[in-house]
Amino acid sequence: MDVVEVVGLFERSVGEFDARVSEVGPKQWSAPTPCTDWDVRALVNHVTVEDLWVPPILHGATIAAVGDRFDGDQLGPDPTAAWRGAQDAAVRAARNLDPADPIVHLSFGDFPASFYLTQLIFDHVVHAWDLATAIGADTRLDAGLVEFAVREFAVQEDAYRSSGVIAARPPVPDGADTQTWLLAMFGRRG
Repeated sequence: MDVVEVVGLFERSVGEFDARVSEVGPKQWSAPTPCTDWDVRALVNHVTVEDLWVPPILHGATIAAVGDRFDGDQLGPDPTAAWRGAQDAAVRAARNLDPADPIVHLSFGDFPASFYLTQLIFDHVVHAWDLATAIGADTRLDAGLVEFAVREFAVQEDAYRSSGVIAARPPVPDGADTQTWLLAMFGRRG
């Protein structure tokens, strides 16, 4: 898949997460999520921080050059507005990406920008489900994004799990749909 197609999927994944952020009620920011260490606010902050990294990384910055500027709470008094600002900047940066798929500098090496955006697609999609689950919103995810994530994550799942980024895969019932498989691959029970 070329980088232009990945950018389109990235935008859709941002929209998937944004749809759930739009539904967070004022009293739900401290609600627990399937990510046991995070409440709703911490989960949204995590994805916001991921998106804040997108413009500098896609413009060639190294992790060291960005430093700690996105550490800590980035949501401030208006979490939804902070998220929207980060996602808008991330989508703009992705749309302006060179179609030659430039190399970006990640914490674990140099990779094509499309690889980086694919990782972010995983984050947006799975965390959209986490957020929906936490706030009682619709947990059904974009089928095209789910299929893409299952296919692409299959070759990375063992590396993620061995580095401790995701929990063990729970059993998946016979006949389970693709979304259930994706969630299980990320250590969740759908």
